[in-house]
Amino acid sequence: MNQATPHDVARVGAFTQLLSSTPRGARLARLLAVTELRSWDVSQDLTERAGLVVAELAANAVLHGRVPGRCFRLTVALDPSAGCLRVEVSDARGDLHPLPRPTDAGSDPLSTTGRGLALVAALADRWDCVPYPPSGKTVRAELLDTGP
Repeated sequence: MNQATPHDVARVGAFTQLLSSTPRGARLARLLAVTELRSWDVSQDLTERAGLVVAELAANAVLHGRVPGRCFRLTVALDPSAGCLRVEVSDARGDLHPLPRPTDAGSDPLSTTGRGLALVAALADRWDCVPYPPSGKTVRAELLDTGP
């Protein structure tokens, strides 16, 4: 069941959504996150960066974290007083932890995969991966709002 859960947006904006572990679910994650951030009047810069981070993390959850019959969870939380947005994507594969690939000279410059976490690292101020009980993981990224 896909149901959004709004929280007290006056203090802290928060949005959580379960999505199918399919390419359609990953695309929908980005669309929903951007729509929610726009409704909170988040700066365009932060909204665009968050949209790209959500797209990468959701794609990774579908490609690498998928367990048949299990959804992934998207959570976006805004703390306006700290100027911080947290993006979390939880999947059911706790045995596979994301690691950014080294950017060595021997890698194929025309490859269409393997750059997602490097993009997340470039766009986010911090990111990490933590266990998501009972058997999954959550990849979370924090983005600071530097715009007006």
